[in-house]
Amino acid sequence: MEELIKKAGILIDALPYIQKFAGKTIIIKYGGNAMINQALKNSVMEDITLLKFVGLNPIVVHGGGPDISAALDKNGVKSQFINGLRVTDADTMRIAQQVLVGKTNKEIVSLLNCKGARAMGVCGIDGAFIKCKKQEMVVDGEKVDLGFVGDIVEVDPHMLYSVIDDGYIPVIAPIGMDEEGNSYNINADNVAAAVAAATSAEKLILLTDVEGVKDANGDIVYEAAGEEFFRMIKEGIITGGMIPKVTGCLDAIAAGVKGVHIIDGRIPHCLLLEIFTKSGIGTLIKSENY
Repeated sequence: MEELIKKAGILIDALPYIQKFAGKTIIIKYGGNAMINQALKNSVMEDITLLKFVGLNPIVVHGGGPDISAALDKNGVKSQFINGLRVTDADTMRIAQQVLVGKTNKEIVSLLNCKGARAMGVCGIDGAFIKCKKQEMVVDGEKVDLGFVGDIVEVDPHMLYSVIDDGYIPVIAPIGMDEEGNSYNINADNVAAAVAAATSAEKLILLTDVEGVKDANGDIVYEAAGEEFFRMIKEGIITGGMIPKVTGCLDAIAAGVKGVHIIDGRIPHCLLLEIFTKSGIGTLIKSENY
């Protein structure tokens, strides 16, 4: 009986957060080890399903780098990366789109549906809701052609609203299109941040393979305002692959998202721990009105 009472207490502890976030939109960037480890996959899908059933509106944006790399290797296409971005020629783009839209996206949708949620897979080409342009990059003063790698120009959220209003969880593959109808591969972190801004989301949550953003002493920064993270980037405390993640988060905050969370997706039920507990896990980048 004591164990049952303890479980009831956990539910009651979550009640204020359920009440606070009911009806709110939460953007979840699904990536890292949580997409590879089967137990973590199951945990994340359970979390997302529960969020939907207690009244939140989750939107999932996913990556798919390992799946793309495996498909390219199978087809004998060599991958080249510049500053962490995959050079994407026409063959690579064709395979990436097949993998992201036809494999990775459908697997996530299927997993959610098996948990009892109603999920619908989409990409930015559907309804042209993610408009983009060819990304330009300069390395050592020279322009570099990344091929079909896109920068987001605009996200039209109305199709997503329609999907949510019909009771579905949108699951977004990070593919966009330009004015000529060309498809582009877009960094999934950037898509998640842009979707969060366009939908005026309450939260943007990035699942990563790190505990959170760390300060100069190597300690996790559990929460701070955006200005603190600008300072950490300027002073070289935040480096490497964390810079574009944090920069995208700061852009989302500037566009009106109240809170952005960078959390460790290797922790079982990380989403529930972040949203429904007082301390949360990982790093919270918060707006002035959070």
